Amino acid sequence: MSNNRINKVAIVGATGHVASHVVKHLLATGKHSITALTRQESTATFPPGVNVARVDYTSNESLITALKGHDFLMITLPGSHKDASLHTKIVQAASIAGVPWIMPNIYACDPFNNTLNDTWVFGNHVKTSLADVQAAHKETGTNHVILACGFWYEWSLSHGENSYGFDVANKKAVICDEGAARANTSTFALCGKAVAALLSLPVKREGGITGPVIEDWKNNAVFVASYRVSQRDMLESLHRVLGTTDAEWSIEYQSSEERVRSGYERLAKGDFVGFMMALYSRIWYPTEDGDYETSKGLDNGKLGLDKEDIDVSTKWVVEQLASVGDSRKITFSA
Repeated sequence: MSNNRINKVAIVGATGHVASHVVKHLLATGKHSITALTRQESTATFPPGVNVARVDYTSNESLITALKGHDFLMITLPGSHKDASLHTKIVQAASIAGVPWIMPNIYACDPFNNTLNDTWVFGNHVKTSLADVQAAHKETGTNHVILACGFWYEWSLSHGENSYGFDVANKKAVICDEGAARANTSTFALCGKAVAALLSLPVKREGGITGPVIEDWKNNAVFVASYRVSQRDMLESLHRVLGTTDAEWSIEYQSSEERVRSGYERLAKGDFVGFMMALYSRIWYPTEDGDYETSKGLDNGKLGLDKEDIDVSTKWVVEQLASVGDSRKITFSA
Protein backbone atom coordinates (compact mmCIF):
# COMPACT_ATOMS: atom_id res chain seq x y z
CA MET A 1 0.00 0.00 0.00
CA SER A 2 1.50 3.32 -1.08
CA ASN A 3 0.41 6.93 -1.45
CA ASN A 4 -2.27 6.34 1.21
CA ARG A 5 -4.30 4.33 -1.32
CA ILE A 6 -5.52 0.78 -1.91
CA ASN A 7 -3.62 -0.26 -5.02
CA LYS A 8 -3.71 -4.07 -5.20
CA VAL A 9 -7.03 -5.84 -4.63
CA ALA A 10 -7.46 -9.61 -4.40
CA ILE A 11 -10.91 -11.16 -4.77
CA VAL A 12 -12.13 -14.65 -3.95
CA GLY A 13 -15.17 -15.50 -6.07
CA ALA A 14 -14.59 -12.78 -8.67
CA THR A 15 -17.07 -14.26 -11.18
CA GLY A 16 -19.92 -14.47 -8.67
CA HIS A 17 -23.08 -12.40 -8.57
CA VAL A 18 -21.80 -9.60 -6.35
CA ALA A 19 -18.01 -9.79 -6.89
CA SER A 20 -18.36 -9.59 -10.68
CA HIS A 21 -20.04 -6.20 -10.24
CA VAL A 22 -17.24 -5.13 -7.90
CA VAL A 23 -14.67 -6.14 -10.53
CA LYS A 24 -16.56 -4.22 -13.23
CA HIS A 25 -16.64 -1.00 -11.23
CA LEU A 26 -13.10 -1.34 -9.89
CA LEU A 27 -11.84 -1.70 -13.46
CA ALA A 28 -13.83 1.37 -14.45
CA THR A 29 -11.97 3.49 -11.89
CA GLY A 30 -8.60 2.59 -13.41
CA LYS A 31 -7.05 2.95 -9.96
CA HIS A 32 -6.44 -0.65 -8.93
CA SER A 33 -4.58 -3.81 -9.86
CA ILE A 34 -7.07 -6.68 -9.46
CA THR A 35 -6.21 -10.31 -8.82
CA ALA A 36 -8.86 -13.03 -8.99
CA LEU A 37 -8.08 -16.06 -6.84
CA THR A 38 -9.46 -19.20 -8.41
CA ARG A 39 -9.16 -22.95 -8.04
CA GLN A 40 -6.34 -24.56 -9.99
CA GLU A 41 -8.78 -26.61 -12.06
CA SER A 42 -11.23 -23.75 -12.67
CA THR A 43 -12.25 -22.91 -16.23
CA ALA A 44 -13.69 -19.52 -15.27
CA THR A 45 -12.85 -16.58 -17.49
CA PHE A 46 -12.20 -13.03 -16.33
CA PRO A 47 -12.41 -9.59 -17.92
CA PRO A 48 -9.32 -8.11 -19.57
CA GLY A 49 -7.18 -6.35 -16.99
CA VAL A 50 -7.78 -8.90 -14.22
CA ASN A 51 -4.80 -10.93 -13.06
CA VAL A 52 -5.49 -14.57 -12.21
CA ALA A 53 -3.88 -16.48 -9.33
CA ARG A 54 -4.64 -20.20 -9.36
CA VAL A 55 -4.53 -21.53 -5.82
CA ASP A 56 -4.93 -24.74 -3.90
CA TYR A 57 -7.47 -23.81 -1.22
CA THR A 58 -6.35 -26.75 0.89
CA SER A 59 -2.80 -25.35 1.06
CA ASN A 60 -2.00 -22.45 3.39
CA GLU A 61 1.27 -21.92 1.54
CA SER A 62 -0.54 -21.58 -1.80
CA LEU A 63 -2.96 -19.02 -0.37
CA ILE A 64 -0.26 -17.02 1.41
CA THR A 65 1.88 -16.86 -1.72
CA ALA A 66 -1.04 -15.64 -3.83
CA LEU A 67 -2.06 -12.98 -1.29
CA LYS A 68 1.32 -11.46 -0.50
CA GLY A 69 1.68 -7.87 -1.63
CA HIS A 70 -2.04 -7.13 -1.80
CA ASP A 71 -3.62 -4.21 0.05
CA PHE A 72 -7.17 -5.51 0.23
CA LEU A 73 -8.88 -8.90 0.07
CA MET A 74 -12.57 -9.32 -0.70
CA ILE A 75 -13.99 -12.77 0.12
CA THR A 76 -17.17 -13.96 -1.55
CA LEU A 77 -18.06 -17.62 -1.10
CA PRO A 78 -21.24 -19.32 -2.33
CA GLY A 79 -23.60 -20.79 0.21
CA SER A 80 -23.07 -24.15 -1.48
CA HIS A 81 -19.35 -24.45 -0.69
CA LYS A 82 -18.67 -27.60 1.30
CA ASP A 83 -15.72 -26.64 3.51
CA ALA A 84 -17.11 -24.81 6.54
CA SER A 85 -13.58 -23.84 7.56
CA LEU A 86 -12.62 -22.30 4.21
CA HIS A 87 -13.39 -18.75 5.25
CA THR A 88 -11.22 -19.15 8.34
CA LYS A 89 -8.36 -20.55 6.23
CA ILE A 90 -8.50 -17.66 3.78
CA VAL A 91 -8.63 -15.01 6.51
CA GLN A 92 -5.72 -16.60 8.36
CA ALA A 93 -3.66 -16.83 5.18
CA ALA A 94 -4.35 -13.17 4.36
CA SER A 95 -3.37 -12.16 7.87
CA ILE A 96 -0.08 -14.10 7.67
CA ALA A 97 0.58 -12.70 4.18
CA GLY A 98 0.34 -9.19 5.58
CA VAL A 99 -2.83 -8.07 3.79
CA PRO A 100 -3.85 -4.98 5.78
CA TRP A 101 -7.58 -5.02 4.91
CA ILE A 102 -10.15 -7.79 4.51
CA MET A 103 -13.81 -7.66 3.47
CA PRO A 104 -15.22 -10.89 4.97
CA ASN A 105 -17.94 -13.07 3.51
CA ILE A 106 -20.73 -11.28 5.38
CA TYR A 107 -23.18 -9.64 3.01
CA ALA A 108 -26.39 -9.30 4.95
CA CYS A 109 -28.11 -6.99 7.42
CA ASP A 110 -26.51 -5.30 10.43
CA PRO A 111 -23.75 -7.76 11.43
CA PHE A 112 -23.76 -6.38 14.97
CA ASN A 113 -27.51 -6.86 15.57
CA ASN A 114 -27.41 -9.74 18.04
CA THR A 115 -31.19 -9.69 18.42
CA LEU A 116 -31.31 -10.80 14.80
CA ASN A 117 -28.22 -13.00 14.65
CA ASP A 118 -29.10 -14.96 17.79
CA THR A 119 -32.47 -15.95 16.30
CA TRP A 120 -31.68 -16.22 12.57
CA VAL A 121 -30.78 -19.25 10.50
CA PHE A 122 -27.97 -17.17 8.95
CA GLY A 123 -26.84 -15.75 12.28
CA ASN A 124 -24.20 -18.36 13.06
CA HIS A 125 -22.54 -17.72 9.70
CA VAL A 126 -22.42 -14.01 10.43
CA LYS A 127 -20.99 -14.53 13.91
CA THR A 128 -18.32 -17.06 12.88
CA SER A 129 -17.20 -15.02 9.87
CA LEU A 130 -17.00 -11.92 12.04
CA ALA A 131 -15.01 -13.87 14.63
CA ASP A 132 -12.51 -14.86 11.91
CA VAL A 133 -11.61 -11.27 11.04
CA GLN A 134 -11.70 -10.13 14.66
CA ALA A 135 -9.18 -12.85 15.52
CA ALA A 136 -6.98 -11.77 12.62
CA HIS A 137 -7.03 -8.19 13.86
CA LYS A 138 -6.07 -9.30 17.36
CA GLU A 139 -3.24 -11.52 16.12
CA THR A 140 -1.64 -9.43 13.36
CA GLY A 141 -3.45 -6.09 13.23
CA THR A 142 -5.22 -6.91 9.97
CA ASN A 143 -8.27 -4.66 9.65
CA HIS A 144 -11.64 -5.45 8.17
CA VAL A 145 -14.63 -3.68 6.72
CA ILE A 146 -17.98 -5.42 6.24
CA LEU A 147 -20.40 -4.61 3.42
CA ALA A 148 -23.85 -4.49 5.03
CA CYS A 149 -26.21 -4.47 2.08
CA GLY A 150 -29.25 -6.55 3.03
CA PHE A 151 -30.55 -9.21 0.66
CA TRP A 152 -29.89 -8.70 -3.04
CA TYR A 153 -33.04 -7.30 -4.58
CA GLU A 154 -33.02 -8.82 -8.07
CA TRP A 155 -32.14 -12.33 -6.89
CA SER A 156 -34.60 -12.27 -4.01
CA LEU A 157 -37.52 -10.89 -6.01
CA SER A 158 -37.05 -13.45 -8.76
CA HIS A 159 -36.71 -16.60 -6.65
CA GLY A 160 -40.30 -17.20 -5.68
CA GLU A 161 -42.48 -17.43 -2.63
CA ASN A 162 -39.74 -18.65 -0.30
CA SER A 163 -37.49 -15.64 -0.80
CA TYR A 164 -39.17 -12.22 -0.96
CA GLY A 165 -42.52 -13.98 -1.33
CA PHE A 166 -43.43 -13.47 -4.98
CA ASP A 167 -44.03 -15.98 -7.76
CA VAL A 168 -44.11 -13.36 -10.48
CA ALA A 169 -44.91 -15.63 -13.42
CA ASN A 170 -47.97 -17.08 -11.72
CA LYS A 171 -48.92 -13.89 -9.88
CA LYS A 172 -48.84 -15.52 -6.47
CA ALA A 173 -47.61 -13.93 -3.26
CA VAL A 174 -46.99 -15.08 0.30
CA ILE A 175 -47.09 -12.04 2.58
CA CYS A 176 -45.78 -12.22 6.13
CA ASP A 177 -48.20 -10.76 8.68
CA GLU A 178 -49.65 -7.65 7.00
CA GLY A 179 -46.68 -7.07 4.73
CA ALA A 180 -45.84 -3.80 6.47
CA ALA A 181 -42.42 -4.56 8.04
CA ARG A 182 -39.59 -2.89 6.18
CA ALA A 183 -36.08 -4.08 5.40
CA ASN A 184 -33.13 -2.75 3.47
CA THR A 185 -32.20 -4.39 0.18
CA SER A 186 -29.58 -3.68 -2.49
CA THR A 187 -29.05 -4.29 -6.18
CA PHE A 188 -25.89 -6.04 -7.30
CA ALA A 189 -24.87 -2.92 -9.19
CA LEU A 190 -25.09 -0.76 -6.09
CA CYS A 191 -22.89 -3.21 -4.18
CA GLY A 192 -20.30 -3.09 -6.95
CA LYS A 193 -20.32 0.69 -7.03
CA ALA A 194 -20.14 0.88 -3.24
CA VAL A 195 -17.02 -1.29 -2.93
CA ALA A 196 -15.32 0.48 -5.85
CA ALA A 197 -16.08 3.87 -4.29
CA LEU A 198 -14.85 2.73 -0.88
CA LEU A 199 -11.56 1.40 -2.24
CA SER A 200 -10.99 4.60 -4.22
CA LEU A 201 -10.91 6.66 -1.03
CA PRO A 202 -7.72 7.54 0.84
CA VAL A 203 -6.94 5.02 3.56
CA LYS A 204 -6.09 7.50 6.34
CA ARG A 205 -7.09 11.05 7.10
CA GLU A 206 -3.76 12.80 6.64
CA GLY A 207 -2.26 15.63 4.65
CA GLY A 208 -5.28 17.89 5.05
CA ILE A 209 -7.85 15.34 3.85
CA THR A 210 -11.31 16.33 5.10
CA GLY A 211 -13.58 13.92 3.23
CA PRO A 212 -14.31 10.28 4.02
CA VAL A 213 -11.45 7.79 4.30
CA ILE A 214 -11.47 4.00 4.51
CA GLU A 215 -10.45 4.11 8.16
CA ASP A 216 -13.82 5.70 8.93
CA TRP A 217 -15.15 2.13 8.66
CA LYS A 218 -12.15 0.40 10.24
CA ASN A 219 -13.24 -2.89 11.85
CA ASN A 220 -16.83 -1.90 11.30
CA ALA A 221 -19.45 -2.06 8.57
CA VAL A 222 -20.23 0.23 5.67
CA PHE A 223 -24.02 0.36 5.46
CA VAL A 224 -25.50 0.72 1.98
CA ALA A 225 -28.88 0.00 0.43
CA SER A 226 -30.85 0.62 -2.71
CA TYR A 227 -34.22 0.59 -0.99
CA ARG A 228 -35.94 0.36 2.39
CA VAL A 229 -39.14 -1.47 1.55
CA SER A 230 -41.84 -3.79 2.79
CA GLN A 231 -43.38 -6.71 0.95
CA ARG A 232 -46.34 -4.46 0.33
CA ASP A 233 -44.04 -1.89 -1.30
CA MET A 234 -42.56 -4.57 -3.55
CA LEU A 235 -46.00 -5.80 -4.55
CA GLU A 236 -47.02 -2.24 -5.43
CA SER A 237 -43.89 -1.97 -7.60
CA LEU A 238 -44.84 -5.20 -9.35
CA HIS A 239 -48.33 -3.81 -9.90
CA ARG A 240 -46.91 -0.65 -11.50
CA VAL A 241 -44.60 -2.63 -13.77
CA LEU A 242 -47.15 -5.30 -14.73
CA GLY A 243 -50.20 -3.08 -14.74
CA THR A 244 -51.96 -5.36 -12.25
CA THR A 245 -53.88 -5.00 -9.00
CA ASP A 246 -54.29 -7.21 -5.94
CA ALA A 247 -57.44 -8.65 -7.50
CA GLU A 248 -55.33 -10.29 -10.23
CA TRP A 249 -52.97 -11.96 -7.76
CA SER A 250 -53.41 -14.90 -5.42
CA ILE A 251 -52.23 -13.46 -2.11
CA GLU A 252 -51.77 -15.57 1.00
CA TYR A 253 -51.08 -13.98 4.38
CA GLN A 254 -49.04 -15.99 6.90
CA SER A 255 -47.47 -15.31 10.27
CA SER A 256 -43.77 -14.49 9.91
CA GLU A 257 -43.01 -16.43 13.09
CA GLU A 258 -44.96 -19.46 11.87
CA ARG A 259 -43.08 -19.41 8.57
CA VAL A 260 -39.76 -19.33 10.40
CA ARG A 261 -40.81 -22.28 12.56
CA SER A 262 -42.00 -24.20 9.52
CA GLY A 263 -38.73 -23.40 7.79
CA TYR A 264 -36.67 -24.85 10.63
CA GLU A 265 -38.86 -27.97 10.68
CA ARG A 266 -38.34 -28.54 6.95
CA LEU A 267 -34.63 -27.87 7.25
CA ALA A 268 -34.35 -30.45 10.04
CA LYS A 269 -35.73 -33.00 7.58
CA GLY A 270 -33.07 -32.11 5.00
CA ASP A 271 -35.28 -29.82 2.89
CA PHE A 272 -33.21 -26.78 1.88
CA VAL A 273 -36.40 -24.87 1.04
CA GLY A 274 -36.80 -24.63 4.81
CA PHE A 275 -33.56 -22.68 5.03
CA MET A 276 -34.86 -20.14 2.54
CA MET A 277 -38.18 -19.81 4.37
CA ALA A 278 -36.48 -19.24 7.73
CA LEU A 279 -33.85 -16.95 6.22
CA TYR A 280 -36.25 -14.52 4.59
CA SER A 281 -39.28 -14.71 6.87
CA ARG A 282 -37.19 -13.67 9.89
CA ILE A 283 -36.51 -10.21 8.47
CA TRP A 284 -40.25 -9.58 8.17
CA TYR A 285 -40.83 -9.82 11.92
CA PRO A 286 -42.63 -6.71 13.23
CA THR A 287 -39.35 -5.79 14.98
CA GLU A 288 -37.98 -4.93 11.50
CA ASP A 289 -34.50 -6.32 12.16
CA GLY A 290 -33.77 -6.18 8.45
CA ASP A 291 -34.00 -2.38 8.57
CA TYR A 292 -30.58 -1.04 9.56
CA GLU A 293 -31.11 2.30 7.85
CA THR A 294 -33.31 3.57 10.68
CA SER A 295 -30.81 2.74 13.44
CA LYS A 296 -27.46 3.10 11.66
CA GLY A 297 -28.14 5.35 8.71
CA LEU A 298 -26.73 4.75 5.24
CA ASP A 299 -23.29 5.52 3.83
CA ASN A 300 -24.60 5.94 0.27
CA GLY A 301 -24.02 9.68 0.33
CA LYS A 302 -20.46 9.42 1.64
CA LEU A 303 -19.66 7.03 -1.20
CA GLY A 304 -21.35 9.16 -3.85
CA LEU A 305 -23.92 6.51 -4.78
CA ASP A 306 -26.81 7.61 -6.97
CA LYS A 307 -30.39 7.01 -5.89
CA GLU A 308 -32.03 4.04 -7.61
CA ASP A 309 -35.59 3.53 -8.82
CA ILE A 310 -37.25 0.38 -7.49
CA ASP A 311 -39.54 0.11 -10.49
CA VAL A 312 -36.49 -0.02 -12.80
CA SER A 313 -35.09 -2.92 -10.76
CA THR A 314 -38.45 -4.67 -10.64
CA LYS A 315 -38.93 -4.25 -14.39
CA TRP A 316 -35.54 -5.85 -15.03
CA VAL A 317 -36.57 -8.90 -12.98
CA VAL A 318 -39.94 -9.16 -14.73
CA GLU A 319 -38.32 -8.94 -18.16
CA GLN A 320 -35.68 -11.52 -17.28
CA LEU A 321 -38.26 -13.98 -16.01
CA ALA A 322 -40.36 -13.46 -19.13
CA SER A 323 -37.30 -14.05 -21.29
CA VAL A 324 -35.77 -17.16 -19.69
CA GLY A 325 -38.77 -18.54 -17.78
CA ASP A 326 -36.77 -19.71 -14.76
CA SER A 327 -34.96 -17.64 -12.13
CA ARG A 328 -32.10 -20.17 -12.12
CA LYS A 329 -31.33 -19.21 -15.72
CA ILE A 330 -31.08 -15.48 -15.08
CA THR A 331 -27.58 -14.03 -15.40
CA PHE A 332 -27.06 -11.83 -12.36
CA SER A 333 -23.30 -11.46 -12.80
CA ALA A 334 -21.93 -8.35 -14.50
